[in-house]
Amino acid sequence: MGGLSWFSFLFFVGVLGFESSKGVWGLACNWGLQSTHPLPPDIVVRLMKDNGFDKVKLFEADPFALKALGKSGIQVMVGIPNDMLASLAGSPGNAEAWVQQNVSTFVSKFGTDIRFVAIGNEPFLHSYKDMFIQTTFPALQNIQAALVKAGLGKKVKVTVPLNADVLQTGSSLPSGGDFRPDIHDLMLKIIKFLQDNGGIVTINIYPFLSLQADPNFPKEFAFFSNTANPVVDGPITYTNVYDANFDTLISALEKNGFGQIPVVIGEVGWPTDCDPNANIDNARRFNQGLLDHIAKGQGTPKRPAPTDVYIFSLIDEDNKSVEPGNFERHWGIFNYDGSVKYQLNMGKGKTIVPAKGVKYLARQWCVLSPSAGVSDPNVLSQSISYACQYADCTSASPGSSCGNLDPQRNASYAFNMYYQTMNQRKDACSFKTYLWLRPWIRLSHLVVSRS
Repeated sequence: MGGLSWFSFLFFVGVLGFESSKGVWGLACNWGLQSTHPLPPDIVVRLMKDNGFDKVKLFEADPFALKALGKSGIQVMVGIPNDMLASLAGSPGNAEAWVQQNVSTFVSKFGTDIRFVAIGNEPFLHSYKDMFIQTTFPALQNIQAALVKAGLGKKVKVTVPLNADVLQTGSSLPSGGDFRPDIHDLMLKIIKFLQDNGGIVTINIYPFLSLQADPNFPKEFAFFSNTANPVVDGPITYTNVYDANFDTLISALEKNGFGQIPVVIGEVGWPTDCDPNANIDNARRFNQGLLDHIAKGQGTPKRPAPTDVYIFSLIDEDNKSVEPGNFERHWGIFNYDGSVKYQLNMGKGKTIVPAKGVKYLARQWCVLSPSAGVSDPNVLSQSISYACQYADCTSASPGSSCGNLDPQRNASYAFNMYYQTMNQRKDACSFKTYLWLRPWIRLSHLVVSRS
């Protein structure tokens, strides 16, 4: 590979999914809720069903989402955020209360088919600086005990979603995979506990982040086109980083005596904006390749049987943290309102379809008045900064899809995003600059009721 270390292709820190069950493959996805105007949960559940998704992963126990998923036929993995781990680790009673409130209630009262509880999300990332090292395993133990006490131990299993940076390889090949020395003993304790209690290992894989982080990363190796220079690892040849990353984990598990434990991919996908490699064409290419890869019943060279793969993500989230990059708000295969971003063949001759029953605000928007001009760029800049503090302006950032707007149009973009985010409130179109209202040819933000 031109002198590059294969392991440098591992990405650090996404979601579409499939499963082979009795000859029928299904779809799985991540449903994120970090939006200023989240779609009503019943609409999202219908969107999943209309597009053949039969499994979903939630990053938190949102009661509205869990209720809407009741008796839907969709299997649920419900997550516990990292900031709750300390409380759950320190008190079995807290774990029991969490299970009662967020699992037992929805299973018994609403018929929600909860199958897994995900303890934290990538808690051992280098960037967290060991913040969750002491709390993840005790939280896992306490939640497992609480599930057993609630009579759910046989139906609801536990897992810990991991990032690929829990791995390393001394040989720069997948076969050399092992767990990082600083967490090696802890990982073995966790995996043994999962195996003893019928749990699963969950790994998140991000080919996009491999490409985004390393200018020398071979682009074709991020996709499923079989045109990349191969990585030869003994008798196995790898032509994409997805298979190579997964098999690095399998090698680590085999090396430590856990070669048979079930593994699922908790997040994998491709964003559509805010990075040179984040665009519609690349996202369609990657996700369609992934769908085709799994539809053929293909696993990886070391695990030929297909596994569950949760696509990241179902819907864009305009209120998600952009600390890793502005692209974080653009992972959805659907726009924030459930409209189709790009076409995908979902298998069996079906193509992706949009959400139904979405309600919108009036067709009007807020723009910079032509008479205002840009004579005082400081005032204009302050107004734009204020608007983008509360609204998502990432698509107008440099290098993004609307990053080349002239000053007037850039201001209009920011003001309108703020106006729509504030539900077209009158005073939301009143800055220090002169603004005006005009009809818009397209619907704007959603009207959301969670009654």
